[in-house]
Amino acid sequence: MDATLILHLILWPPLIGFLINGLFGNSIPKWAVSIIACLGPLTSFTGTVLAYKFLSGPAHDIPLYTWFIVEGSAKINFGFYIDHLAIIMLFVVTGVGSLIHAYSTGYMHDDKGYSRFMAYMNLFLFSMLLLVLGSNLVVLFAGWEGVGLCSFLLIGFWFENKEYNKAAAKAFIMNRIGDLGFLVAIFLIINKFGGIEFTSIHETLMEEGQLNDPQIALICLMLFLGVCGKSAQIPLFTWLPDAMAGPTPVSALIHAATMVTAGIYLIARMYFLFDYSPLSLNVIAITGCITALIAATIALKQNDIKKILAYSTVSQLGYMAVALGVGSYISAVFHLMTHAFFKALLFLGAGSVIHGLHGEQDISKMGGLKSKMKWTYAVMLIGTLAIVGCPPFAGFFSKDEILASVYSKNFWYFLVLAFASVFTAWYMFRLLFATFHGQFRGSEVKFEKVHESSYSMVIPLIVLALFSMFGGFAGLPELTGGEHNLYKFLVQTIAQTRFKVSHLFEYSLWGITIVALISIAYLTYRKYATSSKVVFESGNSLVSKIILNKFYLDELYLILFVNPLKKTGSWIINQFEYGVIDRLIRIPDTLIESSSIALKNLQSGKLSWYLLSTAVSILLIVLVFIYR
Repeated sequence: MDATLILHLILWPPLIGFLINGLFGNSIPKWAVSIIACLGPLTSFTGTVLAYKFLSGPAHDIPLYTWFIVEGSAKINFGFYIDHLAIIMLFVVTGVGSLIHAYSTGYMHDDKGYSRFMAYMNLFLFSMLLLVLGSNLVVLFAGWEGVGLCSFLLIGFWFENKEYNKAAAKAFIMNRIGDLGFLVAIFLIINKFGGIEFTSIHETLMEEGQLNDPQIALICLMLFLGVCGKSAQIPLFTWLPDAMAGPTPVSALIHAATMVTAGIYLIARMYFLFDYSPLSLNVIAITGCITALIAATIALKQNDIKKILAYSTVSQLGYMAVALGVGSYISAVFHLMTHAFFKALLFLGAGSVIHGLHGEQDISKMGGLKSKMKWTYAVMLIGTLAIVGCPPFAGFFSKDEILASVYSKNFWYFLVLAFASVFTAWYMFRLLFATFHGQFRGSEVKFEKVHESSYSMVIPLIVLALFSMFGGFAGLPELTGGEHNLYKFLVQTIAQTRFKVSHLFEYSLWGITIVALISIAYLTYRKYATSSKVVFESGNSLVSKIILNKFYLDELYLILFVNPLKKTGSWIINQFEYGVIDRLIRIPDTLIESSSIALKNLQSGKLSWYLLSTAVSILLIVLVFIYR
């Protein structure tokens, strides 16, 4: 089957859905909007299945046309590049994306902006597909900016709320900081390699690349700055928890199938470049460790169900960054895949809870919901067991693989991630038991109104629950005697040697994991599966206050960056612009005005003066012609 046809089938349907619903959505029935919106992702998923069947051999680099030419430097093509890494990403984006779209038809059905919402969701998916399928960094960057725009539109979807608009602006601005680094990296790559096609960069590196080349190190660090923005690494991760202002399906799409996975994909795609810069890999690993631990710590004190999951995402992205930093690119992609399953499940499950409670998001005001929402409880339990790494759920295999690979390279990185894992188990069991167990911590009238979600929401949850249960079997460890099929598939694209740890270490890790999970589950159940609100009150200790206030990172950024920029801007407007720029601009005006005042005296109105002036002028002209 023709590769170009398959790739067109994958890329364009969501864009067509966006155009139809965006232009005509208010004029057609909601059921038609739903079908059009869901048909795009489903068609892309079908195309991905065809790509897996027919394009799983050698990589396909398909330039469609010359987009533009950088004079004297490089020709920029608009084209597709598909290999095994792209196929895995396409399955995640289109598969999970399709389920989120289906869920949205129930969750957002009664919203007055339904057609606009579904149109934006389609555009979001299209932008991510463009990012994954781009054959070079410029096309990838176009998709990169597309997902940034869509996140802004969807986080601020309920634009009547000014706080939501601020959250959208915060996400947009912080991503622009990272995107500037990415853009600088593109220019540096053109200067260094003479092009931005993935294949040409790789070939040039194989022929001329030098380890620890300062230019390559700078390029990698600039690329990683872009990753810090999109994939929410410190110091640019604070936008992601605030992004919870958008509807819950948006949160699921951002955290599971699009946006935050883009940075991890970028490093995995450019692994051959990062391999030549050990310095940048160390920076990535250290940043990932700090991000994973800080985000997990903050999540311990959060009561908003969506923000707990948001900080959880930041922490899990830290795991992926550490794996990338130690050169375990396939392990990072494996965790990206399993994380997409259980994080989409958890966010959509949280959306089901919020929907059933008519908008309530505070877990201190929940409790006892398992009797009212049996399906939602079951899937949230599965999602929780998956994210905490309980065997044999999906998160166990991918997280265990990251821990083992990191341990084989750096013990201190491993220790940090191990602590983060303990915190993950604590805040996730806290969320589960506080929400579904014990007694309802609200009025009886409100509890009576609690209801299970519709089939359009529950069915996608069940499908995601199945993937969260069995998705990890794609990467069985050697110890089980199974096949790591994902490694066999991706190693044809990503050149990575398999790490080795002793069987004793793996058995010990498994045993400690099980004991720790049982202990934490018991302790959190005893503490939070009650009707008392006291357990949700934060302590008065300094550490509690620091964690509750998210390490004062927003306040720190306000002091270091926002306030100085505001003051600088105010000085430029009020002092420099009016005092310097305006005066410079007014110099010609002032000269003309002054000259006109001086010359107006010549217009006396006396005929004798005019005759004398004319005679003198004629005499001067004659003299000029005589003596020139």
